[in-house]
Amino acid sequence: MAQETDEVDRIVGAWTTQRPDLDFSPLEVLSRVDRLSRHLDRARRDAFRRSDLEPWDWDVLSALRRAGEPFQLSPKQLLQQTLVSSGTMTNRIDRLVGRGLVHRKADPGDGRSILVTLTEDGRIRVDAAITRLVDAEALLLETLSRSDRERLAGLLRKLSLGFDA
Repeated sequence: MAQETDEVDRIVGAWTTQRPDLDFSPLEVLSRVDRLSRHLDRARRDAFRRSDLEPWDWDVLSALRRAGEPFQLSPKQLLQQTLVSSGTMTNRIDRLVGRGLVHRKADPGDGRSILVTLTEDGRIRVDAAITRLVDAEALLLETLSRSDRERLAGLLRKLSLGFDA
C-alpha cells in the first residue's frame, strides 16, 4: 500500500530536487509540528472562547484550578507557573478580579502578602474550558491509536526535555 503524502512531503520533495546536498529530515519533523501547532492553537482558542476566556485567562485560572482546594495561589506562584512578568501578572489578576473570576485576599500566614483565589464562576468556566479542550484535542489525535499516542508523547517528551534543561 502506498503511503499517503501531505503538504510537507511535497515541500521537502521540491527542496530535495532543488538542493539535493541538504538533509531535509528536520523539516519533515518540525514543519509538521508547526502545522499541527496551528491546528492546536485554533482548537484551544475555540475551546476557551466558548467559555468566554482568553488564552491568558486560561493560564491563570487553570493554574488556580490545578492547585486544588481552596484553589488559591500567591502571585509569585502564579508567575512561576505562567512565566510572565510581575507587571503582566498584576494586570491579569486585576482584569480577572474585575470579571469576578478570582478575588484577592490577605494571606493569613503573612499579612504583607495576598492570595489569589478562584471564584465559583471562575471554577465553572475553567472546568467547562478543560472539558472542551480535552474533547477538541482528542479530535485532533483521533487518527492515532492509544499506543501511537503514547509513543508520540514519549518522543515529544524526550525532545522537550532537551529544551527545558
